[in-house]
Amino acid sequence: MKGEAGKSERLFRAAISAFCSLPRPTRREIVQLEDLALPLFGKVSVEGKRFAAAALSECENAPRALLQRLCNETVDIAAPLLIRSRLLKDIDLIALIGRHGLPHARAIARRPNLNPVIRDLVAALENARLAQAPAAEGAAAQKQPSASGSLTADHTRERLRAMMLPSASGSTPGLREEDMRSPYERLRDTALIGNSAPFHIALGDATAIGFSAARSIVNAADHSRLLAALHSLGLSEERAFLIFSALFPGNFADRDSIRSFLARYRKLRQSDTANERGRQEASAASPEPANALESVRLKAS
Repeated sequence: MKGEAGKSERLFRAAISAFCSLPRPTRREIVQLEDLALPLFGKVSVEGKRFAAAALSECENAPRALLQRLCNETVDIAAPLLIRSRLLKDIDLIALIGRHGLPHARAIARRPNLNPVIRDLVAALENARLAQAPAAEGAAAQKQPSASGSLTADHTRERLRAMMLPSASGSTPGLREEDMRSPYERLRDTALIGNSAPFHIALGDATAIGFSAARSIVNAADHSRLLAALHSLGLSEERAFLIFSALFPGNFADRDSIRSFLARYRKLRQSDTANERGRQEASAASPEPANALESVRLKAS
């Protein structure tokens, strides 16, 4: 490797090597490595990235952004971090599985002391792949013992959901470092993860419609039901737009698309206001007697 690319590669490797040789890197040294390595990342070869992933996988401290870049590479680069790095928390592993699917999931399954729920999630993905295979291959696979027994995808989702909710004692499970977020904060944070499953869980909890209904709403081609769900939570236009744009960033390529979204959302609020005013006017125009409810009950009986 020659020229500018070769210089970037050597500098990148030298910075990683120097950082990994530090017994206890300070916060300043972690920031220095991040500031140096990230601008070079696009100029580094696959071999250079593999070197960095292998070296950083043994570190107790490492730049968060650099770790994320390496983990989001193909599994042949990311594998050492996925298998060994103790800096990756359960929520990180689930997000990576959601983003990259089975190849990353298989590497993560090799982690020592892996959370059993995540191990079950990997098994569920394997089962789903087998179910989609040709009939002959599926029949052969069914003869082999399954790692998850009678595990189903819905069962796994429920267990993941339980992990993400605060415990009764107020302690925080492994997946979450906060347990008192408002519905909006949960929706916002899960929308920004880039993995759909946590958002489906958060929306299902906030609206009390459940995971499957929330997933159906989010995945629908027409987003009117999702807008209605966000509106039902009393979210302002700005908050609804933040969540929606995090979920569907490609929908807002220009100002007109943003203006159209705000107009649609505002129309929901105006419709509610008009309906409420109509109910109040009707009630004032024809007040019912005090015992109206009782008379209806007597007629029904």
